[in-house]
This record gives sequence, C-alpha cells and structure tokens, in this order.
Amino acid sequence: MHRSLFRSSETVIMFSRSPAFPPKPKPPFLCFHSSSSVPSSEQQPKQQPCTSTWSIVSPTRVQKLISARSDPLLAKEIFDFASNQPGFRHSYSSFLILILKLGRSKHFSLVDDLLIRLKSDRYPVTPSLFSHLIKIYAEANLPEKALKTFYKMLEFNIKPLPRHLNRILELLVSHRNFLMPAFDLFKNAHKHGVLPNTESYNILMGAFCLNGDLSIAYKLFNKMFERDVVPDVESYRILMQGLCRKSQVNKAVDLLEDMLNKGFVPDALSYTTLLNSLCRKKKLREAYKLLCRMKVKGCNPDIVHYNTVILGFCREGRAMDAVKVLEDMPSNGCLPNLVSYRTLVGGLCDQGMFDEAKKYMEEMLLKGFSPHFSVSHALIKGFCNVGKIDEATEILGEMLKYGEMPHTDTWVAIIPGICIDCDTERIGEILEEVMKVEIKGDTRIVEAGIRLEDYLIKKIRSRSTRP
Repeated sequence: MHRSLFRSSETVIMFSRSPAFPPKPKPPFLCFHSSSSVPSSEQQPKQQPCTSTWSIVSPTRVQKLISARSDPLLAKEIFDFASNQPGFRHSYSSFLILILKLGRSKHFSLVDDLLIRLKSDRYPVTPSLFSHLIKIYAEANLPEKALKTFYKMLEFNIKPLPRHLNRILELLVSHRNFLMPAFDLFKNAHKHGVLPNTESYNILMGAFCLNGDLSIAYKLFNKMFERDVVPDVESYRILMQGLCRKSQVNKAVDLLEDMLNKGFVPDALSYTTLLNSLCRKKKLREAYKLLCRMKVKGCNPDIVHYNTVILGFCREGRAMDAVKVLEDMPSNGCLPNLVSYRTLVGGLCDQGMFDEAKKYMEEMLLKGFSPHFSVSHALIKGFCNVGKIDEATEILGEMLKYGEMPHTDTWVAIIPGICIDCDTERIGEILEEVMKVEIKGDTRIVEAGIRLEDYLIKKIRSRSTRP
C-alpha cells in the first residue's frame, strides 16, 4: 500500500511503502518536489522534508515512478531528486526510460546530458538505446543528430550494426546537403567494424541516381561484386530507373538481361519502369515484346503494364495494335479497366475509327465503366463530322441512359446536325433549352430538347415507311 501526498511547487511529496506502520522503524521513503497544481498549503498541513536518517527508496521503485509519469519534465525531477540522495545509484532502465521520454518530447539537450552521465558513471549501455535515439532523430528530421549518434555509439564502445548505419543513411540522403556526409559515413563504416550490406548500397545508389550522379551509382553497383555483397532485385531496379531518367533505355534493357541471366526475377516495378521508358522513346515493338516475355520470366503482367503499352500505341497512332493488346488481356488473367477503355476509345477516335471506337464504348458501358466526357465528346463529334448523326445520337442516348451529363461542346456538335431546318439563332435557343435539363439515370434523349424529339419521331416514321 503506497501513499502520495501532492502539494504545490513548494511542497514536498512523500512516497511511503507502508504509511500505516508506526514511525519507529521508518520504511524507505522518496521525497521530491512537484510542479503539479495541487491544493494549497493552507488546505493541508505542511510536510517536513525527508531527513538524512531516512533511507532512500530502491532503484526499482524510482524506475516505476519515472515510467508512470506522463510529463517528461516531472519524470526528470523525480530522477534528479533521487540522484541527490546519498548512496543512490539509478538503474540503467531508469536512464533508458527517461531518455526516451525526453527524446520523444524533443528535449534533446536533456538527452545529451543524460548520455554524458551514463558515460561518466560507467553504465553498461545496450545498442537498443541508440536504435531508439536514431529513430527519434529521424522522426524529428534531425540528420546531424542522427549522424552524431553513430559516433556516440563508438564512444560507448558499442559496435554499430548495419541496421544502425542504414537507418542513419536513409535519413541523411533524404536531405540533399547531407548526401556527401552520408557517402563519407558509408565509405568509413568498415573502419569502425561496420560492413555495409546490400541495403546500404541500395540507399546510396538510389540517392545518387536521384541526384543525377549515375556514374557514382554504377561504381557502387560494381563495388558490391568486388566486396562479395550480393545485389538484389532492388539494386538492379534502382539502376534501371536511373538509366531511364537519363533516357538510356537501351542500357536499362541490357541491365534487365544481365539480371535475368544471373537468375534474378525482376519485380513488377522494374518492368513498369522499362515499359514506360520504351513507350516514351517510341520503341513500341520492344515494349510489346517485353510485355509478352514477362509471364515467361516469372512476372505476370498487371493492369499497369498493359495500360502503359496501350497508351504507347495510341499516342503513336497505332490504335489497332492497342486493340490487340486489350483483347489479349483476359487470356492472361488481367481484365481491362476504366483507363484501358478510355485510352483505347480515345486513340481510335483520334484515327477516325469511330465505328470501332463505338464498339468499345458500348462494351465499356456494359461493364459499368463511365466514359470521360472528353472520350464521348470525341466519338459524338467524330460521327457528326462524317454525317453519321444516327450513330452520334445513339451514343448520346447511351450516355443519358447511364446518367452521364454531356458537355456543352457535345451539344454544340450534335444539335446542328439534328436541327437541319433551323437557323443559327434557333439552334442557339435549342441549345440553351437543352442545357437546362437535369440529367438523371432515367433521362431519355427526347427529354433533352424539342428538336431532338422531333428528330427521333422523323426517324421512326422513316423506318415504318420502308418496304
């Protein structure tokens, strides 16, 4: 049974192991000052400070008190007061708990003071303390503090581990002006008994690639083999991305071949990088061949890979090749999505292949995908331009059926073709009337304007008079 009596900053808080006992054989006490707001001294009798004849509470009890405090500065007061008791020595756990509390609340100068004391009092320190500190400095975005932590470990005769090195490198390279300090740390790490691993190399290679220093990244990659460090899929991908950024896509493809020859299976992102770069460089044949090889080489193409190639073909006016890619997708276990159809329909319209585009627009709608207004507008305008008003109105009707609001430019394109007998002023009036219609899921094309209704009536009559 423990008791605590809280008073103002001038009062003394007394912790007792057994306050119910008579005062003769006094149990261990811990006395410390509190800054908490509590009843005034007028409301409570003033407690006398602990005398030197009282024995101090155990380090374990102090550790629990420090751990229980949510206010790190109050925890520090407890720590300091206990430190001033004759013959008292804190446990290492108390140091660790307090350092983490202070670090997470960004009282870094107090953390430094405690580290100095740990060293001067010759406490045995564990690597986990520095792991926590490096993480705290990373979250606080303090690269310089993290870098100093590496050398602080050496002061405590603790050999940093590769994971410590890598965490510091990640933080350093995220700041451009710390790239070279990171490189220096990397190069000198072996002098302190830390051998960089594959992740260490990848961190530096990625940083130099992003910085445009591809030659340094390549040297690091080659050093891996010299030092018996085995690269991984990420190592190759980092270099491929660096090469593609420099428009050296052929070298990136050669690197892929080297990777495959060494038994590595490239990941999806590696292929995405190469396919995108090949398409941008208009190497569509190579891109399509790479897409076909993926499954054979152990990586099934996903929707991103297919859409990248479809877009590449459509950009270069080869929409029918894009059609072939889309048609191949289901047999390879990948279904076209909204982006696939939008890209293909747009590409077909750009080439004037409106009937083919209409086919895929209808397929798109049947699968529940909503066409972007730019795609439907391109198709409707295309049909109007070649005099196929029936097809244009059919597409418009489908859009209204699915609750899609046509763009103003779409009405501007289709109404003149329908309102053949109207003058320009009357067409403007009809357009204004059409734009007032609220498009709902059950809206019909005849509700979108009087002249559109007249047009459909004429169509029905013309069909009924056919032999």
